[in-house]
Amino acid sequence: MSPAEVGALADLALDVAREAAALVRDRSEGVTVAATKSSDVDPVTEVDRACEELVRRRLAHARPDDAVLGEEGDDLAGTSGVRWIVDPIDGTVNFLYGLPQHAVSIAAEVTDDAGTATVVAGVVLEVPTGTEYVARPDADGVVRATRDGRPLLVRARAPLAQRLIGTGFSYDAALRARQGAALAALLPRVRDVRRLGSCALDLCLVARGSLDGYLEEGTRLWDHAAAGLVARAAGARFEVTTGVGGRELVVCGPEDGFEDLWVAVHESGFAATVAAPALGPSGTPSAGE
Repeated sequence: MSPAEVGALADLALDVAREAAALVRDRSEGVTVAATKSSDVDPVTEVDRACEELVRRRLAHARPDDAVLGEEGDDLAGTSGVRWIVDPIDGTVNFLYGLPQHAVSIAAEVTDDAGTATVVAGVVLEVPTGTEYVARPDADGVVRATRDGRPLLVRARAPLAQRLIGTGFSYDAALRARQGAALAALLPRVRDVRRLGSCALDLCLVARGSLDGYLEEGTRLWDHAAAGLVARAAGARFEVTTGVGGRELVVCGPEDGFEDLWVAVHESGFAATVAAPALGPSGTPSAGE
């Protein structure tokens, strides 16, 4: 797709995210749990469901041939080569408790003729503040990241001991125990750790330079599809590997100095591999890891 066509996808994502965020704000009082997902402490609210239904309706009206992958609804197949990846409320527990760290996340993914799927545009809208993080291509095709229209840039390289790292924990009690042990090993090696409760917003904090890195096992594509693109467009490296519990482990930090974080994550015990894998020229794990 041309930069103009992808830009139109970004515009649509932003318009829909604004409407969805307004719905969440309007229904923020008296929120109750409608169901649970992976465990008894992993809730879904009626607002999650209503928000995703709104997003799906708006996208279907504007682009009826597109596919949709959403956290709360069934996967919808499409024929256009475009798939929308939707998290109606990233940070549902925060929303349930009245804490501000929650967002609507919408990403547009395009599959080319060779079958390669690439996220090309993304929006993360922080619901309580209305702050808008957007990743979209310029006319030259280079993806740029903005916060309320202003360019984003990750923090400059710092020694590992001076880095502030964000993280999150699984809803599985056994895995949380292993993550806690790994965190105890990492903590003496960094400035400090923050656990704010939204993967999407934590990645955006890396993009804006408010965190020096982020890691979490147990995330899903809808958690990071949009925000991962925002972070990369702001100068971060975003990698996915296998965590100690056998689930998806994301690691994100400024490109400059990323290897130090990658090694520390592995040596602290977050990843399935005991030693840090060798990094290829692009910074991704070498073949066989």
